[in-house]
Amino acid sequence: MAVRPRQASVQKPESTPPGLGNATRRDFIARSLTAGLGLAGVGTISKIGGGAAYAADRPLTPTIYQWIQNFHPGIATVNARFPGINYQIAPVEGFGIERFVAEAKNKESTWDVYVGQTPFVEMSALVKADVIEPWDKYIPKDVIDDLIPSIREECTIDGKLYNWPFCLDVIGTGWHSGLTSAAGVADAAPATWDDFLAAARMIVDKQAAPWGATFDGHGWRSLAPIAHSMSPHVYTSEGLFDFTSEPAIEALKLMKQIMPLANPDVLLEGTSDAGVSGTPDEAAFAAQRVGLYFKYFNAPLRMAANWDDPKALHLGPLPKFANGEGSTVFWTTGCALFKYGQNKEKAAEYVKALTYDRQIWRDSIVGTPSGHPGQLPPYTSIYAEWRADKPDWMPDFVSLVRDQLDRAKAITNHLFGLQQFVIGKPIWETYLKGEEADPKLAMQKVAEAVNAEVKKG
Repeated sequence: MAVRPRQASVQKPESTPPGLGNATRRDFIARSLTAGLGLAGVGTISKIGGGAAYAADRPLTPTIYQWIQNFHPGIATVNARFPGINYQIAPVEGFGIERFVAEAKNKESTWDVYVGQTPFVEMSALVKADVIEPWDKYIPKDVIDDLIPSIREECTIDGKLYNWPFCLDVIGTGWHSGLTSAAGVADAAPATWDDFLAAARMIVDKQAAPWGATFDGHGWRSLAPIAHSMSPHVYTSEGLFDFTSEPAIEALKLMKQIMPLANPDVLLEGTSDAGVSGTPDEAAFAAQRVGLYFKYFNAPLRMAANWDDPKALHLGPLPKFANGEGSTVFWTTGCALFKYGQNKEKAAEYVKALTYDRQIWRDSIVGTPSGHPGQLPPYTSIYAEWRADKPDWMPDFVSLVRDQLDRAKAITNHLFGLQQFVIGKPIWETYLKGEEADPKLAMQKVAEAVNAEVKKG
């Protein structure tokens, strides 16, 4: 199916999760874990700058991650419906929740609600540090009942809703139909990973493009979704990703099979946000030098805006193993309610207005001069509305993503939900680079390293 994105920039921040700021990998792990365990000192505030305002009569004060504002200009229209709102850009960089944690230790919060939380990234840490509280007392029951069940589960810890979801991302496949057609590859999403590899080889063999396929080397964007395509039941009883499971090992082996057909720099870090943004896969796809691609859908949508003919972008579901369940990975970026914030009822009113705003969703799906995130809403009622009376502006990928969600699974919430992939990446890459011949041994070392960090915590 063809999709025509509007103007976008390769240099803009990616969607979720956000980047690592200027932190090194070691800095990031230390910062995230320290903040997650509630150990950040109040001195963190002075380092970041800015003082807190705690007047009892202060206006509604939301704080939002910069990239969300960049990609969703319609937020300004929602803000205009809340006179006196003290709207602020969040003081977060590189998953740095230190400011939030430091204020909570003093039982204070400059803000009422944070728009930018991704459950598997930092939600468990914010709960552990007593920074946020559940939405259950403030969110209307009809809204809770309207959440797509898998999204509601993603946003819940111990039966309580700690994330009011906003932007939905699902990992699937994108391809450049001009390049695949030149190679004689069928214009359809590869059903299996064997089909994906065969198509990538044809693209290279027919010299339709320098590279047949590419992927993002970060584990939550490649290893995890590939494993989910075999089985989403790939987490330990403690909630950690089971790196020694068959799906995880087969995913690693598949990544190694793709690499000879991919851009040579596929494992390198990106050009911004400490390597998480501006990744080599995005650059290769934007330059029309690779045919097949799998990542969250907003990545190919944004990259195709740089093509001579953006209509050459086609999208489909993630392939699966021949004996696989056909699942994938999704996540939402949503809103956290500060425990020591104020205006909590008003914050709920604001978030409901924000997440149900139809213009925001139209802009996200069709694209604006600010970019083309392609992120979708979390509510069953909106999809029902669109099915009953499909808007003339709606592309086919919306139903594709929605259908994917019925088989997708979120990465399990855990204090190390993201960090486990950061810790493991340099270890499993020893197999991808040929330094370790046995994928099982490489993954066993990953599991040992992650467990060692958990014990230190």
